[in-house]
Amino acid sequence: MAVLPERVQVVEEAFRKKNMHSDNLIMIFVRNPELGKVKTRLAKTIGNEKALHIYNLLLDHTNKVSKRVNADKAIFYSDYINDTDQWKNDGFIQLMQKGNDLGEKMSNAFLIAFSMGYKKVIIIGSDCFDLSEDIITDAFNLLDENEVVLGPAKDGGYYLLGMKTFYASLFQNKVWSTENVLLDTLLDLSNLNVSSKLLPTLSDIDEEKDLLQYQNLI
Repeated sequence: MAVLPERVQVVEEAFRKKNMHSDNLIMIFVRNPELGKVKTRLAKTIGNEKALHIYNLLLDHTNKVSKRVNADKAIFYSDYINDTDQWKNDGFIQLMQKGNDLGEKMSNAFLIAFSMGYKKVIIIGSDCFDLSEDIITDAFNLLDENEVVLGPAKDGGYYLLGMKTFYASLFQNKVWSTENVLLDTLLDLSNLNVSSKLLPTLSDIDEEKDLLQYQNLI
């Protein structure tokens, strides 16, 4: 899949305005925090307002953690770019997710990053209270000796994916947001004979049971 030249031009201009210069890039995928549109599985049992509150806490946590990492940073919104939120004020490049499903959206984001000359690129979501600056930094360091790094989530997906070479198959033929995503990705890496490393397994917040260990945060 090729990236449209005009898309690359728009992104390059955005990065120039922020004076980005690192060889490393963190990409954060988020949903715009709107009532009834975030954490829908969680909202089924605790209600939309509480689900939105928890998601905003997750966004704040992800912002604080990622901005302390020594790398360029880009935030990818699901629906629209918010010019007044904390991401703009904290020096993140603000971009839109582009694609028909999560795999295509992530694939396009990585293609853009590598087309701009980044050497190591990591993508994270905004669902993990346990994600830390040290884990993200370790992921970049592990890419010195490995082509791919993955952060397994307890639900069978992953909270982090890092690469220094683009592998299209990692984003193809997946049923996203299911328990087999990590396993299918590891099988792809094995078939490609690509060196990879796993980070610690962490919990995503998707359902009410996932909140049990974080009662002090909410």
